[in-house]
This record gives sequence, C-alpha cells and structure tokens, in this order.
Amino acid sequence: MTDRQDAERFLRDRLDACDDGKLVVALASKNLTFDTWADWFLEKRSKPPFRAEKTHAANMNALKFLRPAFGTFRLSDISPEAIEDYLGRRLAAERTIHTKLGVVHRGKLKPATVHQEYRVLTRILNVAVKQKRLPLNPCIMVEFPVSVKKTTRKPHYMTASEQEQIEFVAPSYLKRVVVILSEMGLRPYRELLTLKKGHVDLENRLVHISDSKTPSGVGDMPMTEAAWRAFQEQMAETPGSEYLFPTPKSTSHRPHMTNLRKAWAVTLKKAGVPYFSIYELRHTFATRLSAGGVADHFVTQMLRQGDAGVFKRYSQAKLNMMREALDRLDRKANEHDRSSGTERLN
Repeated sequence: MTDRQDAERFLRDRLDACDDGKLVVALASKNLTFDTWADWFLEKRSKPPFRAEKTHAANMNALKFLRPAFGTFRLSDISPEAIEDYLGRRLAAERTIHTKLGVVHRGKLKPATVHQEYRVLTRILNVAVKQKRLPLNPCIMVEFPVSVKKTTRKPHYMTASEQEQIEFVAPSYLKRVVVILSEMGLRPYRELLTLKKGHVDLENRLVHISDSKTPSGVGDMPMTEAAWRAFQEQMAETPGSEYLFPTPKSTSHRPHMTNLRKAWAVTLKKAGVPYFSIYELRHTFATRLSAGGVADHFVTQMLRQGDAGVFKRYSQAKLNMMREALDRLDRKANEHDRSSGTERLN
C-alpha cells in the first residue's frame, strides 16, 4: 500500500469517527463547558510565571461573576446576545460590601469594573479559539454599551516642582524610591522593592532585573547619575540585609518591603500634591524620555515592554543605546507642555 493510500484511509477513518461522535478531540470540544475551560485557563494561562500574580488574582475575581452566568454553557453556545445580556445586568447591578453590621450598598457598579470582566471573558475565549476549541470568539461581535474613558482616571505625570516638594518631606528611603523610579522607570513592587543588593552593580552603574511582570522585563538597566547616588545611599543605610529595601517589621513574612501606599499617601499630603499612584512615576519616566527626543519605539524598549528580542541579542549595543537615551531625559517635560503624555503602561 502506498503512502497516499495510507493517508486517504487515515483521513476516512478520522471523518467516520467524527461523524459517529467517537473522535475524542472533536467530542471534547463539542461538549466543553465554560466552567471546564475556565479551570484549564486558570491553570495553564493565568498562573505565574505565565502571568503576574496580580493578573491571576484579577482573572479569578472576574470569574466569580462570569461562572454563574456562563458556567454550564458549552463554549459553542455562548452567543453575542448572551454576553450583551450579562453586561446589561452587571451595569445595572449595585455594588455591595459585606460588613459586621450587614450588607452595605454603595451605588451601581462602575463601568470600568464590568469592562474588566468583559476583557477577561474575551481573553478566555480568545485562548479557546487559538486552542481550536472554538471557531470564533463571540466577544468580537459585542460592543461595550457605555464609554469607560470618562470613568477611568487619567495618568498623572509628576512635574519637576512636584518632585522637589515630595522629596523635601519624604522619608529618606521613599525619597530614593522616587528618584530611582522617575530616573529608570522600574516597576515599584515587582522590580524595585524585591531587588537584592547583589543585583546592583555600582561600579558599572547597572541594575539586573531578575524578575518582572513579563519576560521582556528581565534584563540589565543602566543608571543615571541621580539613580546611582540613590542606590549608593540606600545600600549604605541598610547594612546587614541582602535586600535593598528590607522590611522594618519583625513580624513580616517577607524580608523586603511590600507596600508603599500608606507612606506615599502621607508624603503627598504633607507636600501639598494631589494624590496619584506611585506607579505613575513610571509614566513620568516615559514622558521625560519622549520630551527629550527619544523615539517612541525605544521608549518602549527602555520600559522593557513588548518583544525586546532584537535588543537582547546585542546586549552591549543595547546598553550603550539605553545610556544615551537616559542622557536625554527631560526632567522639566511636564512644565513645558501640560497636555503631553504617553499611553497607559503595564
């Protein structure tokens, strides 16, 4: 028997099995429920290291509401109409908080909250399409019924004068955090607070990021002069710890600081600066690079976002280019043009 005949017989057997409902993969796809697929998604596409811990937590939280609505549905039975009905119900639902005194109602859910659930559903079904469990994602035929732009707070870009006010009243460690984040664009919690002193090379003015939100975030980042001084001072102030920002709490489960929110809020209040998230110092870094004339695609590389494979192949050239970009930081960027800005960062 020839190879062609073997191939034709194999194809006939597969088609017959599919028609009789005996083909395992086809049967599994046909009867696959949303609940079963959501379990697979959480295990294979949501947990670290595939996604950050916070992303996994957000996925799990969204599924608390998605499962009751779609859990028993077969994937192929989830229609655009069913999704639109779900969004309508959620947008009309009230936000409730359980306290010791009972259930407290806090008005209707914010559109941004419901939109996050919609994004998670879209992501789960997109993966189903890629895994050939679903021919088409019904979410692409759904238009979110309300605008979320007005309900989402715009990012704040710290001006040079605001930075001076903040650093004047901030505790010494927090002052250094502000300098490092605005000069290097590190992610505050995943990259800076977890940083070990052994990963800080003062001699060559490099920081090695060994763990990040995305694979492209891992790598070496050069320091500016201001960042180098901040690292040097912080290392000198914390002898005896392998971490750059050791926890001051003896009861802490982790050897490094894990939260800056309270200290940050207090500092902003003392400085007379309206509250904004400390994460937005990363936006400030990006804005200052752009204002200094650094090309947008290289700003993305400096933030270690997206596919940085080309730059990782040529590490020395990459570092030289990054140092040149840091030299062009415009620390007065926001005071030149208050309307300028960059898109929201990860």
